[in-house]
Parts: sequence; C-alpha cells; structure tokens
Amino acid sequence: MLRTISVGSCVSIQGLLVGQMNDGKIMVKVDEKTYVGYPVTAPKSA
Repeated sequence: MLRTISVGSCVSIQGLLVGQMNDGKIMVKVDEKTYVGYPVTAPKSA
C-alpha cells in the first residue's frame, strides 16, 4: 500500500508501507531506503 509520511515541517515522502511503530509513526520504503515519520491524513470534508 502506498502511504505518505511527514518527516519534517516541509518534507513529505511517499512510498510503500513497511511497518508501524508503537508511537504512531509508520515506515515507508523508497527504492532501497526506509524512512520513518508520521502519516499524512487527508483533510476532512465539511
């Protein structure tokens, strides 16, 4: 599953979901690198 994470105030990364950590962060893989960050959620519609 493709997921987007936030790794900084202005940086987001999109990659394949690898795993989930206990603190709410998720791991995504892009090519050979794995990144950890908080998932980006879609805005709620009114």
